[in-house]
Amino acid sequence: MNSNTGTAQTYEAGDQRTSTHNAERFDEGQVNSHSDIDSKDQRSLANRLASASKADKEEEQKTSAPADPLAPARSHGNEPSRGAKIDAQIQEEEEEFLRRKGKI
Repeated sequence: MNSNTGTAQTYEAGDQRTSTHNAERFDEGQVNSHSDIDSKDQRSLANRLASASKADKEEEQKTSAPADPLAPARSHGNEPSRGAKIDAQIQEEEEEFLRRKGKI
């Protein structure tokens, strides 16, 4: 297909091609690279607060008991789904098994 607008140079990809050279990326965002109690850390107060609240939420989720799978539907006045009912049944069976083993 030929175009009558512009020259052929306009449509060449020459300088628009991405390089195939894979330069090593700068290592950023390393795990544990920031400490919440480090006074020399240059993060803003808002970032420190967000990090601390995120850590608190993660810790809370680890220590919380398993939730009732039927609760969300019931709290909205709906009948729980079949999957939620099966999850509740499995949870009850597992709790009964642990009680028999003496773990709970």
